[in-house]
Amino acid sequence: MNLSIVTQVRQNHALEHATIHLLSNKQPDLRLVGRSDLKGFWLYGDVDTCAVADAVIEALERLNRNEYWLATHPRCGTNLATTALVTGGAAYAAAMLPTRSWFTRLVRVALAVAVALLTVRPLGLTVQRHVTTTADMSGMRVRSVLRRMAGKVVVHRVLLTRHEQAEEYVLHSAR
Repeated sequence: MNLSIVTQVRQNHALEHATIHLLSNKQPDLRLVGRSDLKGFWLYGDVDTCAVADAVIEALERLNRNEYWLATHPRCGTNLATTALVTGGAAYAAAMLPTRSWFTRLVRVALAVAVALLTVRPLGLTVQRHVTTTADMSGMRVRSVLRRMAGKVVVHRVLLTRHEQAEEYVLHSAR
Protein backbone atom coordinates (compact mmCIF):
# COMPACT_ATOMS: atom_id res chain seq x y z
CA MET A 1 0.00 0.00 0.00
CA ASN A 2 1.63 3.22 -1.15
CA LEU A 3 0.13 6.07 0.87
CA SER A 4 1.48 9.58 0.99
CA ILE A 5 3.40 10.64 4.08
CA VAL A 6 0.65 13.12 4.93
CA THR A 7 -2.05 10.42 4.76
CA GLN A 8 -0.01 8.09 6.98
CA VAL A 9 0.44 10.77 9.65
CA ARG A 10 -3.27 11.64 9.42
CA GLN A 11 -4.16 7.96 9.99
CA ASN A 12 -1.78 7.74 12.94
CA HIS A 13 -3.22 10.93 14.41
CA ALA A 14 -6.77 9.54 14.11
CA LEU A 15 -5.78 6.26 15.79
CA GLU A 16 -4.04 8.24 18.56
CA HIS A 17 -7.28 10.14 19.20
CA ALA A 18 -9.40 6.99 19.14
CA THR A 19 -7.02 5.30 21.59
CA ILE A 20 -7.15 8.27 23.96
CA HIS A 21 -10.98 8.31 23.77
CA LEU A 22 -11.15 4.65 24.78
CA LEU A 23 -8.56 4.94 27.56
CA SER A 24 -10.28 8.05 28.94
CA ASN A 25 -13.68 6.34 28.91
CA LYS A 26 -12.29 3.54 31.10
CA GLN A 27 -10.31 5.91 33.35
CA PRO A 28 -12.08 9.30 33.44
CA ASP A 29 -9.35 10.99 35.53
CA LEU A 30 -6.59 9.82 33.20
CA ARG A 31 -4.26 12.52 31.93
CA LEU A 32 -2.62 11.73 28.62
CA VAL A 33 -0.77 13.67 25.97
CA GLY A 34 -0.35 12.21 22.51
CA ARG A 35 1.88 13.02 19.57
CA SER A 36 1.70 11.40 16.14
CA ASP A 37 4.39 10.95 13.54
CA LEU A 38 5.09 8.89 10.43
CA LYS A 39 5.74 5.61 12.28
CA GLY A 40 2.87 5.75 14.78
CA PHE A 41 2.28 7.78 17.90
CA TRP A 42 3.48 8.48 21.44
CA LEU A 43 1.36 8.56 24.59
CA TYR A 44 2.69 10.35 27.68
CA GLY A 45 0.95 9.51 30.95
CA ASP A 46 0.66 6.90 33.65
CA VAL A 47 -1.36 4.13 32.03
CA ASP A 48 -0.89 0.36 31.95
CA THR A 49 0.79 -1.04 28.83
CA CYS A 50 -1.79 -3.79 28.37
CA ALA A 51 -4.55 -1.17 28.63
CA VAL A 52 -2.83 0.86 25.90
CA ALA A 53 -2.43 -2.20 23.66
CA ASP A 54 -6.05 -3.23 24.17
CA ALA A 55 -7.26 0.32 23.46
CA VAL A 56 -5.17 0.61 20.28
CA ILE A 57 -6.53 -2.70 18.97
CA GLU A 58 -10.12 -1.78 19.85
CA ALA A 59 -9.69 1.73 18.40
CA LEU A 60 -8.42 0.31 15.11
CA GLU A 61 -11.32 -2.15 14.95
CA ARG A 62 -13.89 0.54 15.72
CA LEU A 63 -12.47 2.98 13.16
CA ASN A 64 -12.62 0.14 10.62
CA ARG A 65 -16.32 -0.23 11.56
CA ASN A 66 -16.84 3.43 10.56
CA GLU A 67 -16.98 4.92 14.07
CA TYR A 68 -15.32 7.97 12.50
CA TRP A 69 -16.16 10.29 15.44
CA LEU A 70 -13.32 8.59 17.37
CA ALA A 71 -10.81 10.19 14.96
CA THR A 72 -11.30 13.70 16.39
CA HIS A 73 -10.68 14.87 19.95
CA PRO A 74 -11.79 18.09 21.66
CA ARG A 75 -8.40 18.59 23.36
CA CYS A 76 -6.32 18.14 20.22
CA GLY A 77 -3.55 20.60 19.46
CA THR A 78 -5.26 21.28 16.14
CA ASN A 79 -8.04 22.99 18.09
CA LEU A 80 -5.50 25.14 19.93
CA ALA A 81 -3.76 26.12 16.69
CA THR A 82 -7.07 26.87 14.97
CA THR A 83 -8.19 28.97 17.94
CA ALA A 84 -4.93 30.92 17.96
CA LEU A 85 -5.02 31.58 14.21
CA VAL A 86 -8.69 32.57 14.04
CA THR A 87 -8.75 34.76 17.16
CA GLY A 88 -5.39 36.31 16.30
CA GLY A 89 -6.54 37.03 12.77
CA ALA A 90 -9.84 38.48 13.97
CA ALA A 91 -8.07 40.69 16.52
CA TYR A 92 -5.59 41.90 13.91
CA ALA A 93 -8.31 42.63 11.34
CA ALA A 94 -10.39 44.53 13.91
CA ALA A 95 -7.36 46.52 15.05
CA MET A 96 -6.57 47.53 11.46
CA LEU A 97 -9.98 49.10 10.84
CA PRO A 98 -9.58 52.86 10.65
CA THR A 99 -10.49 54.86 13.75
CA ARG A 100 -8.95 57.67 15.78
CA SER A 101 -10.24 56.36 19.08
CA TRP A 102 -8.18 53.80 20.98
CA PHE A 103 -11.31 52.86 22.92
CA THR A 104 -13.25 52.11 19.73
CA ARG A 105 -10.32 50.01 18.50
CA LEU A 106 -10.21 48.13 21.84
CA VAL A 107 -13.97 47.42 21.74
CA ARG A 108 -13.73 46.19 18.14
CA VAL A 109 -10.85 43.88 19.00
CA ALA A 110 -12.69 42.51 22.06
CA LEU A 111 -15.85 41.89 20.02
CA ALA A 112 -13.91 40.27 17.19
CA VAL A 113 -12.13 37.94 19.62
CA ALA A 114 -15.43 37.07 21.37
CA VAL A 115 -17.13 36.21 18.07
CA ALA A 116 -14.09 34.21 16.96
CA LEU A 117 -14.07 32.22 20.21
CA LEU A 118 -17.77 31.42 19.82
CA THR A 119 -17.29 30.02 16.33
CA VAL A 120 -13.89 28.38 16.51
CA ARG A 121 -14.70 25.10 18.33
CA PRO A 122 -16.68 23.53 15.49
CA LEU A 123 -14.08 24.88 13.08
CA GLY A 124 -11.27 23.12 14.99
CA LEU A 125 -13.12 19.81 14.80
CA THR A 126 -13.73 20.37 11.08
CA VAL A 127 -10.03 21.06 10.52
CA GLN A 128 -9.22 17.83 12.38
CA ARG A 129 -11.72 15.82 10.35
CA HIS A 130 -10.60 17.13 6.95
CA VAL A 131 -6.96 18.15 7.40
CA THR A 132 -5.10 16.59 10.35
CA THR A 133 -6.82 13.19 10.69
CA THR A 134 -8.50 10.58 8.53
CA ALA A 135 -10.69 7.79 9.88
CA ASP A 136 -9.79 5.54 6.91
CA MET A 137 -7.65 2.80 8.45
CA SER A 138 -7.36 0.66 5.30
CA GLY A 139 -4.46 -1.76 5.61
CA MET A 140 -3.39 -0.42 9.02
CA ARG A 141 -1.84 -2.89 11.48
CA VAL A 142 -0.34 -2.51 14.95
CA ARG A 143 3.31 -3.53 14.94
CA SER A 144 4.16 -2.95 18.61
CA VAL A 145 3.41 -1.10 21.80
CA LEU A 146 6.55 -0.17 23.72
CA ARG A 147 6.72 1.17 27.27
CA ARG A 148 9.57 3.19 28.73
CA MET A 149 10.21 5.82 31.35
CA ALA A 150 11.34 9.37 30.58
CA GLY A 151 12.33 10.47 34.06
CA LYS A 152 9.12 10.07 36.05
CA VAL A 153 6.85 10.06 32.99
CA VAL A 154 5.50 6.83 31.52
CA VAL A 155 5.84 6.89 27.73
CA HIS A 156 4.25 4.45 25.31
CA ARG A 157 5.41 4.24 21.72
CA VAL A 158 2.83 2.72 19.40
CA LEU A 159 4.37 1.61 16.12
CA LEU A 160 2.08 0.99 13.16
CA THR A 161 2.47 -0.55 9.75
CA ARG A 162 0.42 -0.71 6.59
CA HIS A 163 1.68 -3.96 5.11
CA GLU A 164 -0.69 -6.85 4.52
CA GLN A 165 1.83 -9.24 6.08
CA ALA A 166 2.21 -7.16 9.26
CA GLU A 167 3.06 -8.71 12.58
CA GLU A 168 0.10 -8.95 14.88
CA TYR A 169 0.04 -7.02 18.14
CA VAL A 170 3.50 -7.42 19.65
CA LEU A 171 3.96 -5.92 23.13
CA HIS A 172 7.28 -4.85 24.56
CA SER A 173 7.89 -3.32 27.95
CA ALA A 174 11.15 -1.62 28.90
CA ARG A 175 10.98 -0.87 32.60
